[in-house]
Amino acid sequence: MAKLASKSGKITKQEKSSKQANQLALKIKERALAKKKEEEAEEEEEEQRNNTSDSDSESESTNDQSDAKENVKVEEEEEEEEESSQYKSFADFGLAPELIEACQQLKFTKPTPIQAEAIPWGLKGKDLIGLAQTGSGKTAAFAIPILQELWEARTPYFACVLSPTRELAYQIKETFDALGSGMACKTVCIVGGVGMMDQARDLMKKPHIIVATPGRLLDHLEHTKGFSLKALKYLVLDEADRLLELEFGPALDRILELVPKKRRTFLFSATMTSKVAKLQRASLEDPVRCAVNDKYTTVDSLIQTMIVAPSGSKDTHLIRLLDKYTGKAIIIFTRTVANCQRTAILGKILGFPIVPLHGQLSQSKRLGALNKFKSGSKQILVATDVAARGLDIPSVDLVINYDMPTDSKTYIHRVGRTARAGKSGRSVSLVTQYDLELLLRIEQALDKKLAKEVVDNQEIAILHKTVDKAFVQAIHEFKLFQENNKQRGKHDKRGDNKDREER
Repeated sequence: MAKLASKSGKITKQEKSSKQANQLALKIKERALAKKKEEEAEEEEEEQRNNTSDSDSESESTNDQSDAKENVKVEEEEEEEEESSQYKSFADFGLAPELIEACQQLKFTKPTPIQAEAIPWGLKGKDLIGLAQTGSGKTAAFAIPILQELWEARTPYFACVLSPTRELAYQIKETFDALGSGMACKTVCIVGGVGMMDQARDLMKKPHIIVATPGRLLDHLEHTKGFSLKALKYLVLDEADRLLELEFGPALDRILELVPKKRRTFLFSATMTSKVAKLQRASLEDPVRCAVNDKYTTVDSLIQTMIVAPSGSKDTHLIRLLDKYTGKAIIIFTRTVANCQRTAILGKILGFPIVPLHGQLSQSKRLGALNKFKSGSKQILVATDVAARGLDIPSVDLVINYDMPTDSKTYIHRVGRTARAGKSGRSVSLVTQYDLELLLRIEQALDKKLAKEVVDNQEIAILHKTVDKAFVQAIHEFKLFQENNKQRGKHDKRGDNKDREER
């Protein structure tokens, strides 16, 4: 065929495909080389910045505050749906002037459906059950009634919000900081990965709002001298279904024993499972149910496709996708910490701007990864499902399921990171021979078939040589990562298939 092509002076389709694949492999190699030189230059700059680390920390704090305003703004803008009540603006709720001003500064226009339903009942002092999906503006739905009463009461340890993950806890704190900016509201975030002594000092300053993960809050309730929640007025259980999925049930039961029986309780969840219903009966008194679009669906503006990839070439298919969508904001979801870290290392070796997010990273690295992705300094985030729920990450162009999720709910939460606020988005699932049953279950729940992408197998075969070489190096670096984790005593002995929020 090659001889015939050369004689006729024409390039065959096979030769053209081979040439394109070789060019792609060469481009990835060149990117990796350029990335290596860039990292060397960054290391030199880092040495020069060592003496100014304190000022850098202050700068990060300022960036976090600006991120808080941006996050709250996006959360409100994303879920502007048709009017569901008579509340056309936040001023219609009869809020304190400081709260109305904060809403205006954050460019809040009209309440989202869950806010229009939940805020009036919250202001009347009722216990609430809020059923709404991530991104519906539910954080403000429970924050505003709490801040309104705090404006009048001004008492310490006024409210406690429990979150299933550290990242969501920090995001909730940012929302309270932004909405309470005009009323001197003091908040503190109590999560694992941060020193107990530093947190104890923060608690002794008597903040108004405590946002915490259950395990670490319980540690302080049982071991921090002088700290209690006996005067607590509000308890919020956010992402309650996720709290119970992560087996925080025993910690929640103990916390409920240590807080006052006479209090207001807000329970927010994406679904009303039997466990959530049981928790509701144990913790709420005559609650009002506020449900908004509690059906699990994907939006019409989301293009969902799949690629059938043999397990041995899955990494090659992933790298081809990353190259194809260069410059786009991408989230890659994996099922395990091991796959997450190894995939991040592989992408970095091949020159892609990628950062990992999982439960075995230190808290500073986890927050750093999120901030880099949100700011655009890193365009690819590879994460376990710790990032699939609750987090408000704006402007994601593509979601890649490197590992197929084990249930349809997780799939919908993952792909829901893109195609938000009426924008279009795309998701691609890499399906191996071992994932067919999972794919069928997901398609059945969606009531639709995922479109199959056609991939040039010759292109994959040529690219595989480059990826395979980088993969060997990634395995070596991943083993070093594991060894360092063991030495620091941070290796997760529960295994990495669940990525549970640790203390």
